[in-house]
Amino acid sequence: MMGAERRSMVMSDDEKKLTAYHEAGHAIVGRIVPAHDPVYKVTIIPRGRALGVTMFLPEEDRLSYSRERLESQISSLFGGRIAEELIFGSDAVTTGASNDIERVTDIARNMVTRWGLSERLGPMTYSDDEGEVFLGHSVTQHKQVSDETTRLIDEEIRDIVDRNYRRAHGILDSNMDKLHTMADALVKYETLDTEQIDDIMAG
Repeated sequence: MMGAERRSMVMSDDEKKLTAYHEAGHAIVGRIVPAHDPVYKVTIIPRGRALGVTMFLPEEDRLSYSRERLESQISSLFGGRIAEELIFGSDAVTTGASNDIERVTDIARNMVTRWGLSERLGPMTYSDDEGEVFLGHSVTQHKQVSDETTRLIDEEIRDIVDRNYRRAHGILDSNMDKLHTMADALVKYETLDTEQIDDIMAG
């Protein structure tokens, strides 16, 4: 499920350490936010195009998602980038979080424009099902919404993103000891499973 290991890919010690903090950030935030799938495994062995993977395993098949669960997902996606920033400084933040940011933006945009999960905009759909990026292209193409609504959509997406960024930042800030412990364990053992993650979270 996580893709084939690429053990032939050599990572420098610095990259290994940064990846360990990045993945530990995802795991810790994912463990603490409510209504999130359990963290099943964390690894810094490169797989596919990823340098490391944090694996969340759903306990049951799920066809619909609550607002709480979606926001928790956004928070945990930010965990990697925030961990990099807290440990190595904002200048050292890498492109490793680009896929996380893409997914965050997609979830937040869908919450506002497709799933009716924005309090200010209410239960209405503001996007096409053609998979176009909402802002920019589809607005100019179809002009289904006013400029004022477009601005509101932007603000609502930004609110969801900022709120969850702050939450993830607060979680990692107050669990710095666990972040260091998990990253050190990842550098040493490369892969941690549920029991080991439990032990770290229990101190």
